[in-house]
Amino acid sequence: MTSPSVPPDNPVNLRGPVPQQAPAPGAVPPQHPAGPWAGQPTGWVPPGPPRGAFPTPLAPNGQPLASFGDRLLAYLLDGLIAGAVGLIFTVPLMILWVFAIVDWADATSNYNGDPGVPPADDFYAFFGTMFVVIGGTFVVNLLVTYLYLVEYQLRKGGETVGKRVLKIRVIKVQPGQALSRGDLTKRWGVERVAGLFVPGFSYLDGFWQLWDKPLQQCLHDKAAQTVVVKVG
Repeated sequence: MTSPSVPPDNPVNLRGPVPQQAPAPGAVPPQHPAGPWAGQPTGWVPPGPPRGAFPTPLAPNGQPLASFGDRLLAYLLDGLIAGAVGLIFTVPLMILWVFAIVDWADATSNYNGDPGVPPADDFYAFFGTMFVVIGGTFVVNLLVTYLYLVEYQLRKGGETVGKRVLKIRVIKVQPGQALSRGDLTKRWGVERVAGLFVPGFSYLDGFWQLWDKPLQQCLHDKAAQTVVVKVG
């Protein structure tokens, strides 16, 4: 009985490890693209995101919400503009008030009766002029802010001059809804009118954005269902 034949060894299996070929003299080694952390020592770990970094809050339509600083600067700039326009109308009232004071002084100095007691006509004329000046100044400034923050802002698509400079805009909370005169009137009423009659309300209204989540609304935003977004 013959023993089974042993197959010859495969030449591939008999081949030893192939030594690594050294690059030919003058050959340029292959260049690998450098990563963002190339050149760092072995075992070095890239840093994580900065501590305290939070994603930018967004309005329901996906636009970033305006920051407190942007809104405050726009408010101050708009206040300067509205105040400058109001002076055009209130300066004549102030001149009238100065003339009333001069007339009052003349009446009291020329009166021959009790010292310091002017005639009744001069008394009523003086205080009547005072009420006209104070009331007229109040009405003029309120009217100027209405025209600027409602009518002008409506025609500019939710932007005042201050908002345009800071690249922010008033929009409706509900995406796709158009901003109306009624919306802007509600904002004006809460922000400007209520702020005149309720002590400290203007500060509460403005600072409300700092803790309101998630839309960072002031109280006048909530009354009109609006938000302020960054557009640039």
